[in-house]
Formats: sequence, C-alpha cells, structure tokens
Amino acid sequence: MRHEFTAVLERDEKWWVGFCPEVPGANGQGLTREECMQNLAEAVKLILEDRLEDGLRGVPVEAVREVLNIA
Repeated sequence: MRHEFTAVLERDEKWWVGFCPEVPGANGQGLTREECMQNLAEAVKLILEDRLEDGLRGVPVEAVREVLNIA
C-alpha cells in the first residue's frame, strides 16, 4: 500500500524547513533537503500512528475493522 503526501519545502538561511498540508502539525527541518524530507516523513508517520491509536480508543471489541483503499 502506498501513501503519498505533499511536502512543501523552503530554504531558511542554512536550514531547509517543510510541512505537509494534508497532515496538520507535521513539520520537518534539516541542513539538507534529504534530511528535511526524512524528518518530515517521520513526523507524518508519528502523527498518523497517534491519531489511529487515539481514534480506536473505546471502539467495541466486536466492531468490524477493514482496510479502506482510496485510489
């Protein structure tokens, strides 16, 4: 399964800073574009994992969970 998001990157003196508009709060920075992208990807991953965990709190055991694919 692929996940694709938009990365918006800008140069701020010696740093690259970026954010992901699809995932509010996901920001990254680095001395190189690659480092910024890696940090941004990790931020997106952590936020989505946290939102999943938070969203599943209180879900009844008998509830059906299925994978939803969006093309």
